[in-house]
Amino acid sequence: MANHYSASFLRSLRNRIPIDAVIVDVLQLDIRPDKTLLRFRCPLCDHFHTATNPKTNLARCFDCEKNFNPIDLVIAVTQCSFVDAVERLKHKSHWMG
Repeated sequence: MANHYSASFLRSLRNRIPIDAVIVDVLQLDIRPDKTLLRFRCPLCDHFHTATNPKTNLARCFDCEKNFNPIDLVIAVTQCSFVDAVERLKHKSHWMG
């Protein structure tokens, strides 16, 4: 039987697990913090022309022009399925309050 997640659960997962925590703690990506932005190595193009936005909880690569939410980023880095990415993040639910 396939996993089914409600839209509200997925929205909560995407919006309440901090993207910076996914980058640093969950995926342990190569980072270059500066004074105002967390820059990380893009899993698609391998460049550091990236940033995160805590207000939108999104990450962006300005070279390949890809936006990532926490689920998208887990998929891109680990090359897993959507369901596997959700399951990995679901176990980090302590960030969701």
